[in-house]
Amino acid sequence: MKKLVAYITTGFPSFEFTIDLAMSLKEAGVDALELGIPFSDPVADGPIIEKANLLSLQNAFKIDKLFEAAKQIAPHIDTLWMGYFNSFYHKGFDKFVREAKGANLSGFIIPDLPFEEAVPYQEKMRADGMTLIDFIAPTDTKERIEKIVQNSRKFIYLVAYAGITGSGKSESLDETIALIREYTKTPVYVGFGVDEHTAKEKVHGVDGVIVGSALVKVLLDETLTNTQKLSKISNIAKNIKEMINE
Repeated sequence: MKKLVAYITTGFPSFEFTIDLAMSLKEAGVDALELGIPFSDPVADGPIIEKANLLSLQNAFKIDKLFEAAKQIAPHIDTLWMGYFNSFYHKGFDKFVREAKGANLSGFIIPDLPFEEAVPYQEKMRADGMTLIDFIAPTDTKERIEKIVQNSRKFIYLVAYAGITGSGKSESLDETIALIREYTKTPVYVGFGVDEHTAKEKVHGVDGVIVGSALVKVLLDETLTNTQKLSKISNIAKNIKEMINE
């Protein structure tokens, strides 16, 4: 069965809502959850997730709340932290690893940490039984793909296009997928631009999809109550899970 990973912004619209949403997504069939760490300049994310980040920060988000959320969520669903390296560096990478281990997290996703600079952090995390997820882009050369994936674990995050999340662009990934398969058996999940309209197409040839902006967009809809947001997001996740496994 192909997997569904869902991204949500921690602390938006509230800490309690984040917990409720995580549990709801699990019931909807989501296999793994990215708990997004709010950051003021999320360079790989489009305007939807950027806005949710800023609103969470305006709601006085604190890192301690991230740790608390993880402890409540990770025992119930496979959970990773997704954030930008400055957040980990500023608070101390070792502290994040300790907290992650204590909360039973399975790994980190840090889109602005280049592979070459990530190696020592990967080694530190593996020693504690966790994974720093590797990224592959369609612009990567054969030689670079071979180098990146040789020690990959858990899954490889295949960026669907060169750009930011949520822009909905599309391009063939067949050649990139074939190159990844040549060098590793690690599962490949496609992210960027995945929603109810594109999921069935984007999952072709890979092992799962990562959905973020399509869910966070609902969080930003001020015409909906929190109960309605939970229901709508869960239905989107359920539909996508069904689509990718048809």
